[in-house]
Amino acid sequence: MEIATFGIRAWRILSMIAVFGASIYSYSLFGADVGVHFDASGKPDEFMTKSDVFYILVALILINNVLLVAFGRQLLKLPSHMLPIPNQAEWSLEREKLNEHLQNWVYCLVALINTFIAMTVWALATVNNEFKYKIKDFEGLFYVVIASLLIVIISLPIRLMIKPQIEEQS
Repeated sequence: MEIATFGIRAWRILSMIAVFGASIYSYSLFGADVGVHFDASGKPDEFMTKSDVFYILVALILINNVLLVAFGRQLLKLPSHMLPIPNQAEWSLEREKLNEHLQNWVYCLVALINTFIAMTVWALATVNNEFKYKIKDFEGLFYVVIASLLIVIISLPIRLMIKPQIEEQS
């Protein structure tokens, strides 16, 4: 196992712990109504019930951690010639390495989404409880999310453009 594979798997597990911890923390802090949209002055102007927020959160977690991982497992079962990848002939000879890259990419995407769900839920809980944080303190979170998702999404095609080193079997 490569160090990158270990790091991504560890991040995925830690992100699952973080998203469940943030969910429990947030649920304990939310009032009956949770502000989900804020006006220009930072005051909530649209609300959802605590249970609706929780059910949406559970759905996002399940979609991310079950369906996306299941999609990744099915992706590994596709024949090499059906995958839309650069250097297809070379990668078909190194299917084990290709599978590792595909699985790492899916796990990295899952870990990233878990991390962002945890950060968003934590931000929502802190803003709704009049801590020292205000909604303007979290303006940059959107840009961090978009930039990180773009980096992860384009990392796999860039990595697959690099031809694998074919090992000679003796």
